[in-house]
Amino acid sequence: MQHKQNEYVTIPELAKLLGLSRIAVFKKVKKGEIKAIKLGKTYGISRKSLGCLLGEVLGEDEKKEIDRAVKRTVSEYGQTLKLLGKD
Repeated sequence: MQHKQNEYVTIPELAKLLGLSRIAVFKKVKKGEIKAIKLGKTYGISRKSLGCLLGEVLGEDEKKEIDRAVKRTVSEYGQTLKLLGKD
């Protein structure tokens, strides 16, 4: 399978973008926190996933977490929020 080189960033490139060490990024890749594929001797991280990694775009997991937090807050503090909205 042939991959276009500009479709992926390497661990050192991503480390620079995130302001982390190469080792910290490598550990996140190994733990599965950052999805990467093996490209020869190095790993490649899809440029499409950079928005999520850089916090510019919310992924589905983040959206679901926010929805749960909003629902919990409304259920616990709904009456208080209504009173605050009247001011």
